Amino acid sequence: MQFTYQCYGELLKKLREHGYQTADYESWRQKERCVILRHDVDNDIQKAVEMAAFEQEQGVASTYFVLLTSNFYNVFSGESGQALQKIVSCGHKIGLHFDEVRYPFLSGDMEGIGQKIAEEAEILGRAVGQKIDTVSMHRPSKEILEADLQIPGIINSYGKVFFQDFKYVSDSRRRWREPVEEIIASEQYERLHVLIHAFWYNRQEFTLHDSVVRYVNGGSRQRYSWLKDNITDLEAIMPPEEIL
Repeated sequence: MQFTYQCYGELLKKLREHGYQTADYESWRQKERCVILRHDVDNDIQKAVEMAAFEQEQGVASTYFVLLTSNFYNVFSGESGQALQKIVSCGHKIGLHFDEVRYPFLSGDMEGIGQKIAEEAEILGRAVGQKIDTVSMHRPSKEILEADLQIPGIINSYGKVFFQDFKYVSDSRRRWREPVEEIIASEQYERLHVLIHAFWYNRQEFTLHDSVVRYVNGGSRQRYSWLKDNITDLEAIMPPEEIL
């Protein structure tokens, strides 16, 4: 499977053809055969907006898990705030993407981690303008995966129900760990839990290397654009052709 919107659209079509209805972390119980589509927004929130718009065109709804502690975007900035609202306006939900590494002093303290999840969810809710009631873990440790964390008022997408009662498949690091199309076609599982990273998908196919290079180099152009809004006559200081 290539990492293009066309191929992702074909994957969504295959899901429909085999009787899978899209669901979220609450409505899945109401569907006989369902799929939960999930997106972890690790670094590029604008790519998440693109994917959200594409999914809306395809008639499906997903949950987009957003980091509060990202080095790549700030949910309280004007640009990111608009991006979040666009995702919501496309019919999708926003969840918290939680990075336990941010709190090394809580290593092994599941109660403390649960409290931090609740705190971050409340803060993210202020940025989005709605209650955040789901969480996914960013590169979770074995301890977190085995803990089956229970957080009052918040659904843990890494809870046992979504890894035992569902068949979980992921495209992490731009590689499907299992043949997702074959799994869908087999109809072996009544419930699927699919993690898709919008970061990897484009109108045309790019290699893993080219995808990363495009993102890193694009960061320079984005910084230049931001500086133009804050430094008068930036072109006289640094012409655009000097951007690497």
